[in-house]
Order: sequence, then C-alpha cells, then structure tokens
Amino acid sequence: MEETVLEHGAEQAAEHGAAAAHGAEAASGGMPQLDFATFPNQIFWLVVSLVVLYFILSRVALPRIGSVLAERTGTITNDIAAAETFKQQAAEAEAAYHKALDDARAAAAKVVEESRAEIQKELDVAIAKADAEIAARTAESEARIAEIRESAAEAVSKVAKDTTQEILTAFGVQADAAAVQSAVDQRLNGGAA
Repeated sequence: MEETVLEHGAEQAAEHGAAAAHGAEAASGGMPQLDFATFPNQIFWLVVSLVVLYFILSRVALPRIGSVLAERTGTITNDIAAAETFKQQAAEAEAAYHKALDDARAAAAKVVEESRAEIQKELDVAIAKADAEIAARTAESEARIAEIRESAAEAVSKVAKDTTQEILTAFGVQADAAAVQSAVDQRLNGGAA
C-alpha cells in the first residue's frame, strides 16, 4: 500500500508542478523577450554581443577579407600590366613582321631587277651577235649577188654578142667582132646605138 501512496503522491506532485508552470506562464504574460521587466538585461547582452561581434569581425574576418581584396587587386593590376606588356610586344612583333615583309619585298624586287638587267645584258649580247652574223651573211649574200650579177652580165653580154653576130651573119652583113662588142656593151650600159 505504501507503493500506491507513493505513486499517488508522485502523480499529484507532477500535476501540481505542471499547474504551477502553467500558472507562471500565465502570470508573466507570454514570451520573456517581450517582458518589459527584462529589457535592460536584454539590451545589455545585445550591446555586449554586438561589441564582441564587432571585435571578432574587425580583428579576424575583416583583415582576412581586406588581404584577399588587396591580393585580388594586386593580381588584377599585375595581369593588366602583363597584358599591356604583351600588347606592346605584339605591336612590336607586328611592326617587325611588316618590316621583314617590306625588306623581303625590296630584296625580291632587287633580285628581279638584277635578273632583268642580267637577262637584258645577255639579250643585248645575243642580239649584237645575231646582228653581226646577219650583217656577215648579208655581206656574203650581197657579194654572191654581185658575183651572180657580174656573171649574168657577162653571160648576157656574151649571148648578146653571139646573137648579134649570128643575126648580122644571117642578114649577110660582115661586122668586125670589136665593133659588135662595142655596140653590145654600149647598148647594155644604156647608151644610144
């Protein structure tokens, strides 16, 4: 029976404790944060928390953030300077390329001009040689033509003399060979008979 009394006493104590807790809540008026009686204490701890948070941020987090920002700024500045250097080097390389290209064009033009001059010299020599050969052949041909003319003139003269002699003989005229020769020569040279 003692056990039942103890159990019953424990139940009553638990009910009484729950009622007391419910009564305390009802008496305080709800949430303790909204109780005007605890405002000064809450304000004090708020200020302490903010000061501690400020010191933690200003001594630990903000220097780290500042160093990261400074490092990033330095990296960006270095990258911009490197980009400017590379840009300048690219401009210099482009200028060197254009200069080399112009030099190569000038050298090629010079080689072409030298080759043209050399070819022109060779052509002039070949033309002079051909002209000399043509002149020699022309002189030779003219000499041959003169020989042929001379031999033709002699042949014409002989034929004309023989023919005249035969014609005169056929007509029954006796003529001296020297007179016939003289008459034929005079006629061939354009003289009057």
